[in-house]
Amino acid sequence: MNLQQFRFVRETIRRDFNLTEAARMLYTSQPGVSKAIIEFEDELGIKIFERHGKRIKGLTKPGLAVSQVIDRIMREVDNLKKVSDEFARRDEGGLVIACTHTQARYLLPRVIPAFRQQFPKVHLSLAEGSPAQLAEMVLHEQADLALATESLALTPGLATLPVYTWEHTVVVRPDHPLAELRSSQARNLTLAQLAEFPIVTYDRAFTGRSTIDEIFANQGIHPDIVLEAIDADVIKTYVDVGLGIGIIAGVAYDPRRDSNLVGLPVGHLFGTHTTRVGVKSGVFLRDYIYTFLEMLAPQLTRQVVNDAVQGGGR
Repeated sequence: MNLQQFRFVRETIRRDFNLTEAARMLYTSQPGVSKAIIEFEDELGIKIFERHGKRIKGLTKPGLAVSQVIDRIMREVDNLKKVSDEFARRDEGGLVIACTHTQARYLLPRVIPAFRQQFPKVHLSLAEGSPAQLAEMVLHEQADLALATESLALTPGLATLPVYTWEHTVVVRPDHPLAELRSSQARNLTLAQLAEFPIVTYDRAFTGRSTIDEIFANQGIHPDIVLEAIDADVIKTYVDVGLGIGIIAGVAYDPRRDSNLVGLPVGHLFGTHTTRVGVKSGVFLRDYIYTFLEMLAPQLTRQVVNDAVQGGGR
């Protein structure tokens, strides 16, 4: 058996058992992948994949166990490469950050300039998506870390740590009836009052939307959500043109930048949320990644991060 066979098996699983897609990602031929997998199964004396004719449909029970071993082996092979890079090119390399639009727009601009100043030879990339997509990017090693509020802490194979907490804010036009409320009065806002107006808020996969829906439902209130979007900038745009009131993450509202809108804190209605950073459990992290994480949040010291990553903690 060899690493090439391991790669073929792993990529076939990652591509939902599509050999053509696996071959394309591995820059080889589909018959070559199929032949290597069959030879590997013959060597092990077990069937890794369930088949229907020539098509692979899924993993067998022993195949599931084999796939878990292959994942561990390939993770350690990748770790060896990272160790080599760490000592050969200590301050050079790449850092791919998988994040939601909210984190890319409002959190990372506070961190990336200082990081770039300290590590000018590290190439940074941002990969945006839904929280579920971000988790998959990290698990499949297409990204080094993920930043999101939902789902990361519930994803097996990820070690996650809290970065910051936040609450929702309602945004309205200055001529809206709710705009007359001061921040202190906003704490008396009720769900029923919000539901009197059309609402613009996040898509169901983003930024506390599930909590918003759940809290309205628990009160037997059915809000008129007229538009869903994946980022706060779009929500604020449609509030500004009069489509309705907006419910966004508090971090996305700045009274100086958003002078055309009035923000009303509504943490008393929708609770406090935690944005987390996730990395793949058991990976070797380059020194500059530890530095980046501590820049994100001072409590994310090297020891705290290492304990979580190596212990698989969340």
